[in-house]
Amino acid sequence: MSIPFEEARRLVLERIAPLPPEEVPLLEALGRALAEPLVANRNLPLFDNSAMDGFALRAADCEGGAELRISGFLPAGARAEEALEPGCAVRIMTGAPLPAGADAVVPVEDAVCSGAGVRPAGPVKSGDHIRFSGQDIRQGELVAEEGSLLRPAEINLLASFGIDRVRVRRRPKVAILSTGDELVELGEPLGSDRIVNSNAWSLAAQVKEAGGEPVMLGIARDELEPLRQKLSEGLGFDALITSAGVSAGDRDFVREALSSLGVESVFWKVAMKPGGPTAFGVKGAVPVFSLPGNPVSTMITFEQFVRPALLGMMGHRSLLRATLKASLAQAVRKKPGKTQFMRVALEVENGRLQVRSSGNQDTGILKTMIRADAIAVLEASRGGYAAGEEVEIELLGTPMC
Repeated sequence: MSIPFEEARRLVLERIAPLPPEEVPLLEALGRALAEPLVANRNLPLFDNSAMDGFALRAADCEGGAELRISGFLPAGARAEEALEPGCAVRIMTGAPLPAGADAVVPVEDAVCSGAGVRPAGPVKSGDHIRFSGQDIRQGELVAEEGSLLRPAEINLLASFGIDRVRVRRRPKVAILSTGDELVELGEPLGSDRIVNSNAWSLAAQVKEAGGEPVMLGIARDELEPLRQKLSEGLGFDALITSAGVSAGDRDFVREALSSLGVESVFWKVAMKPGGPTAFGVKGAVPVFSLPGNPVSTMITFEQFVRPALLGMMGHRSLLRATLKASLAQAVRKKPGKTQFMRVALEVENGRLQVRSSGNQDTGILKTMIRADAIAVLEASRGGYAAGEEVEIELLGTPMC
């Protein structure tokens, strides 16, 4: 009996626990999730500094258009040793510390210089063109919560705090096993009755895109004992993915072999299209995903179940792809009872985001997946959609790192 798609994904995510943390060099943390909250260890900026190349001065000294004497020069990286004297201005560069007594900066382009003097070309207010200490972030402020994604901006921030090593969740090692007598490995002779084990490569790419470390176990033939041996090896990793061998065929042994190895079956068969014959189980802390064998089904079920699970294992707070609403450029018919995942291409028509089918939706047509910009999620309760109706779409091609 198939279970609803939403329930299946809920059951998967309920069984997932974050992996232990590890400390890595700063750049290696890109695309990963913080394993602890990030609290500012200093003010940013650290000191009051100039936001422009110009002149540091007292705003009160500029009233009435008075000319000020240029009494010094402060380049970036210099220290302001002396306080600013009344009636004076200091030539200052962007990022240089503000001298004591100064409360404004007049940009070069807004100043009129005459020999050793300078006069602002317009009104000056206290605080003009100054970046004050702590204006961005105050010491002790919670900057990012545990599970936050580390993007280039967060890497910049960590470096600004002087942090060169970061605690993040460990990357899961994910075993990938393809099953089937018809499969051959990439580079092996391809007969008229053989198929290249391409699913393993797309799954490895998806694991890597999600931030995990793929471990390709090769091919298991459609015989129970050799399959058991391969699956037993795969259960020694953080997660195991199998491709094919979970339908109701006489020689589909994956579920039987997993059961004999002590894997608890959580569900088999989901009310979704494509990807109906998907199974999920666990052995201890190891999740086991048994995905269908058709290439598109394999990739879409990975997107919906495996990718969120891997992100959860890596401690991410956001587990699902970004979604948008888009209108259908054409009517769509479907059978009610299953959540359908339609490969779509994006286009903009009269300023509105639209989607249309990227081609033949058969699960063996890989070209349609290549042409897809997104996946439209069609509700199980619906029997069709009219042109112009809005649907939810999940954007593809947005890697974690």
